[in-house]
Amino acid sequence: MTNHVAKENGQTKESSKFFNLKEMPHIVKALDRNQKFHSDILQAIGNTPLVKLTRIPKSEGIKCEMYAKCEFLNPGGSVKDRIAHRMVLDAEERGVLKPGKSVIIEPTSGNTGIGLALAAAVKGVGYIKVSLYGCIIVLPEKMSDEKVNTLLALGAEIVRTPTEAPSESPESNISVAHRMATEIPDAVVLDQYNNPCNPLAHYDGTAEEILWSLDDAVDMVVLGTGTSGTVSGVAHKVKERCPRCVVVGVDPYGSILAQPEELNQSDVQTYEVEGIGYDFLPRTLDRTVIDKWLKEGQKCVVLLPDNIRNYMTKWWDTPVSEELAAPVGSVPLGSSPAQALAALAPAAPLLTIHSWCVHG
Repeated sequence: MTNHVAKENGQTKESSKFFNLKEMPHIVKALDRNQKFHSDILQAIGNTPLVKLTRIPKSEGIKCEMYAKCEFLNPGGSVKDRIAHRMVLDAEERGVLKPGKSVIIEPTSGNTGIGLALAAAVKGVGYIKVSLYGCIIVLPEKMSDEKVNTLLALGAEIVRTPTEAPSESPESNISVAHRMATEIPDAVVLDQYNNPCNPLAHYDGTAEEILWSLDDAVDMVVLGTGTSGTVSGVAHKVKERCPRCVVVGVDPYGSILAQPEELNQSDVQTYEVEGIGYDFLPRTLDRTVIDKWLKEGQKCVVLLPDNIRNYMTKWWDTPVSEELAAPVGSVPLGSSPAQALAALAPAAPLLTIHSWCVHG
């Protein structure tokens, strides 16, 4: 088994020393031109669009310019493609991953697992049997079917663990992954919770893209906090060039990542939201670069880590009623708009949903 850092260093409720990102090897892509083609899909990771929002800020009375970083447009569907690819590249360069022998095992909420499975699939065919690396993803039972199906499609093996198991429990996805890594020959835990390539991918990539897009004029960034590599890496780079930038971390009730500690006092034991919040402090979290207040009249960047595609069966799986599934009547050719609407009226609920999907 190979780990980047001892497991216990990342499973603590006390802050540990953060990495010196400036002194690490950097990979920074040119952002002022698009490639005509990519040698493989992994080269398409990053450089996601930054989109200015108009209707949402207006409807919510937000007075700053708001921009959304669309990380769901990464090939694997989330921001975690960035760190997965970077961790694999680093492990290959240092000889930690051995082609044809190594088996990647990773505890994850799903998105990092998808990124790793994607990287593994690109580097081989028919994962586990005839690829460069095997890939086993260990994730809690609450994670969505979409993530599971995507992982299976990419050839990864999946191990599920109880959602309610705390991180230090032998039944948690972290503990199970590390235990499996001691039992499987040539297993490698890339360990997103402790791996410096996690925040480094955002220091070199995500943050550079945001700064380039806004000409180094960023007043505020808002990011979810899970492993916290995204918020920590982005914050370190942005604050180097925009020292007054406010960094806002988003943490669910039931998690202990936020500060001050009083914010973490809650009766919530488990939470349904995926990918953010933990009951321990990952080493990839640097709380010192996270602020907590907002100002008006500024430019605010909100990072969208993935999208609803990964959760359709979790919260949007309302049973289809007989009314909703009623046949849609045909409209005779040459009908007037009024006649067409009258013919389609019985299927109004279904048509309303279709209209929302197209125009919403």
